[in-house]
Amino acid sequence: FLEARFTQKSHLTSHMRIHTGEKPFSCNICHKKFTVNSSLTTHKRIHTGEKPFSCTICHKTFTVKSNLTSHMRIHTGRKPFVCLFCGKSFTKKATLDQHIRIHTGEKPFSCTICNKNFTVKSHLTSHMRIHTGDKPL
Repeated sequence: FLEARFTQKSHLTSHMRIHTGEKPFSCNICHKKFTVNSSLTTHKRIHTGEKPFSCTICHKTFTVKSNLTSHMRIHTGRKPFVCLFCGKSFTKKATLDQHIRIHTGEKPFSCTICNKNFTVKSHLTSHMRIHTGDKPL
């Protein structure tokens, strides 16, 4: 196990919820629960439509600051996430993580019906329509 250290007791309390599964913050509209109050605050913007973070270049707005930061890379061309296997770079860590699976062969998304595995969650979602008969969106 890793030893985690925290400068504030509240950070330790929040971290411990990962292990306990406790989610004491609840949305009063849809009742979804969260481990930290800041996640609830961000979530509530789904219901209110509030998007307080705005791109100074194209004026697109975002509910979360990290989404604005990621968006700004479209304008700057900055790609800080680099594949250690082939050197290809990406604007988002999630895209790099998905790309790395090409090299590792990892397929973490598994069909619960036929056990077929996929590298990308959306590919599993599309595949599930074979079993459910649902039409593509």
